[in-house]
Amino acid sequence: MYHKSSISVVFLALLVLATTFPSSVQSKTTRVGFYSRSCPRAESIVTQIVQKHFKSTPSIAPGLLRMHFHDCFVQGCDGSVLLSGTNTEKTAGPNLGLRGWEVIDDAKTQLEAACPGVVSCADILALAARDSVVLTKGINWKVPTGRFDGRVSLASETNNLPGFRESIDAQKSKFQALGLNTQDLVTLVGGHTIGTSACQFFRYRLYNFTTTGNGADPTIDASFLPQLRALCPQGGDATKRVDLDTGSGTQLDAAFFKNLQNGRGILESDQKLWTDASTKSFVQRYSGVRGLQALNFNVEFGRSMVKMSNIGVKSARNGEIRRICSAIN
Repeated sequence: MYHKSSISVVFLALLVLATTFPSSVQSKTTRVGFYSRSCPRAESIVTQIVQKHFKSTPSIAPGLLRMHFHDCFVQGCDGSVLLSGTNTEKTAGPNLGLRGWEVIDDAKTQLEAACPGVVSCADILALAARDSVVLTKGINWKVPTGRFDGRVSLASETNNLPGFRESIDAQKSKFQALGLNTQDLVTLVGGHTIGTSACQFFRYRLYNFTTTGNGADPTIDASFLPQLRALCPQGGDATKRVDLDTGSGTQLDAAFFKNLQNGRGILESDQKLWTDASTKSFVQRYSGVRGLQALNFNVEFGRSMVKMSNIGVKSARNGEIRRICSAIN
């Protein structure tokens, strides 16, 4: 266990591959190009490492994206999720399915060889998440860097992470506590457009969810139910993986929202984005529903990722630059 400290826009005219966000979304300690002098190759080294691992294991892309999200929601974006040890965040239930640890370790090894003691693990994770989005055909954005690594990692604090059965009000409360609004919630949950879920996290929706009708969650499209039951039979393998975005699970795009609109969300918390009035309009705008001002998901996703990545950023006063990402110095 680790002890110490506590966690203390954007208008885009065009969708372009290199997106610049103004300083108003950056924290006081982060900025784009933070390593331009101290470690000029820092970002390119991370990109090359992520590309190498993605080539052999594409599933690391959603893994790294989720890891960054889980990191930022507990103790802020300080690499606390990377720390190993008894009762650390890494050991908590919500983080047991995360993957991509070896990518961060590989990048850190390369960066320590090039620029010892300069690049934080928290920044490596933020950069790797962006690179993962690019590799899944999403937008590129400039990542503000300059985070320090935290020294606290407690499994008990992962309760701050949104749960897969939570109401929209509960989810909004957790996002708002970190300075993220309802649009950010819908946008960042849209990261589920890539990756998978184990049957154990949604199979309860398919059987005995209600005592009437077919027994399934009534928000599931009736024509989609047989497909889900075939993938996750009652009493079957609870660890079997299923795409969170049916038909487009390897590409970061707005198809996820169309699936929600059609009753084809996999997680209960995801489908609630469509059934709750406070979030439904954002789903509609990302889906291109007529009569509403459209939102470009890729552009807004980059914006919300920058905003999220500046939650609870540590400084030299309450953080460090770890030599190894899994342990404090």
